[in-house]
Amino acid sequence: MILPLRLFFIIVLVSMLCVTTWASKQMALWKIPYETWTHPWFIATLFDAYWGFLTFWCWVVYKEVSWVARGAWLIAILLLGNIAMAVYALIQLFKVPLNATMEDVLLRRTRG
Repeated sequence: MILPLRLFFIIVLVSMLCVTTWASKQMALWKIPYETWTHPWFIATLFDAYWGFLTFWCWVVYKEVSWVARGAWLIAILLLGNIAMAVYALIQLFKVPLNATMEDVLLRRTRG
């Protein structure tokens, strides 16, 4: 299960980097028309995305023991969204061997 997850999050990361690069070459984020920013579905989509980011961050808070790391990941996730989330998932997935269980990835292990 670890290898397919590694591949999945690599695809997420690469595709997000590609689409973000493409979009930023088309138009700067701050030049999005006012009508777009105020559109109800745009607002609803932002709420949905950021609640998802914060939900993922709850797992990060559980996994990380340092408040500095927790805070740094919060900032990264809020600024970079799925790019940061894919990086975090890949870090966790590459810390375990290919024959690891999902528990090895998802659960915090005590050091020692």
